[in-house]
Parts: sequence; structure tokens; C-alpha cells
Amino acid sequence: MLFGGVLALDDVELAVDAGQVTGLIGPNGAGKTTLFNVVCGLQPPTRGQVALDGDDITALRPFDRARRGVGRTFQRLEIFGSMTAYENVRLGAEIRQQWDRSWPDPDEKAAEVMARVGLWHVADERADALPTGHARLVELGRALAAGPRVLLLDEPSSGLSEDESDQLGLLLRDLAGDGLAILLVEHDVDLVMGVCDRIHVLDFGHILAVGTPGEVRRSEAVQQASLGTTAAV
Repeated sequence: MLFGGVLALDDVELAVDAGQVTGLIGPNGAGKTTLFNVVCGLQPPTRGQVALDGDDITALRPFDRARRGVGRTFQRLEIFGSMTAYENVRLGAEIRQQWDRSWPDPDEKAAEVMARVGLWHVADERADALPTGHARLVELGRALAAGPRVLLLDEPSSGLSEDESDQLGLLLRDLAGDGLAILLVEHDVDLVMGVCDRIHVLDFGHILAVGTPGEVRRSEAVQQASLGTTAAV
């Protein structure tokens, strides 16, 4: 993946399996968000391909990938501030129903998701009046209401308290248990190490190491790159 003469991603191979939380960690500038943009279709790759269930989706536009089941949240929070928390979540279900008439009623789906992510107590509050942690849960809820098969989460715990982060970890494990494939970029080391089945370490556009949380902690390559487990995310 080239930006001018800068190689942002180089021969990156990463698999996100259904029923698992896969971590993607690395220092700032490693290429994590660029990889998200390539997967979602916001940035075309210079070479290589993106596949979903073995089908090459590299040429598909972002909304076509979303219809195939690719969902995401953003590092820079993206919500509709003038709408309530509930309306934001409902919008995800409403958009899905526009092209999938078999999808549940948007109000029914929104109610289900609001309960699952723990947002009912702020359902009627404007999204732009919410604390950052709650606003990130609104963004997550909106993505879930559209029924993704693969969900890319870019720093979802940013702004959450320690207790809220713990609850998020339980939610992610629960969602993976339902068969959702989750790719997680996160700065909360305890969250990453606690919820991920496998972790990919990205450094200067290269995959430096892949393994379980324990294997990544012990990786000599990670330690030699001065990433450790405190700077690795």
C-alpha cells in the first residue's frame, strides 16, 4: 500500500475468523487505520486483495462491502450529534432494512441492541451531549444494528472508565460467541490481552508477530522492536 513514495502496508496478511476477537496492535503510524480503510473499501490497495468468505471483494465499493457484512467504527468518533442515542442505533437497522426486507423492524432491532450494549439509560439524550465513552457505545450499537458479519473496531474503549472497559470486553466476547468476526484496534492493553484470541503486531507496515496474547507478550521480535505490551497498542 503506497502513499506517494511511502510504503504504508507491505505484504500484510491477516485473517479474521468468525467467532473470534482478533487484535491488531502497533505503535502510532504503524498502518492500523490504513488497513481498516483498505478492508472497508475507503482506500484501494496498490496491490493484493481483500476477501470475504473466500470471495474477492477488492473491487467492491464501501457500501457494497457493508451489504456483504463488513461493518466498522472509527478512531475519530462518527455519530449523528443532533439525534438521540436511540435514533442513532435505530438508523443502523433502518439502513439495513432498506435493502434487506427480511431484517427485523428497526425499532425492534434498536431496542435489542440498546439493551445489549447497555445504553437504555441514555436512550433519549442527544448523542453530542453524551460522554465520549457512551458516544462510542452508540457508534458500536449503530454498527451492530446493521447486522455485520465482520466488525472492525477502532479504539472502542477510548473514553470509557475501567469498569465500562471491562463490560465492553465481556460484550465483545459475547458477540464473538454468537459467531461475529471482530477485528480490534485498541490502546487498552488489558482489554486486548483479555479478549483477543489472536493478536497481530503491525510495525512500519509489516506484520511483526502473530500469536495468542501470551505468545505476543513473550515474542522476542516484539520486545526487540521496543513495542513490549505497553507500547504495542
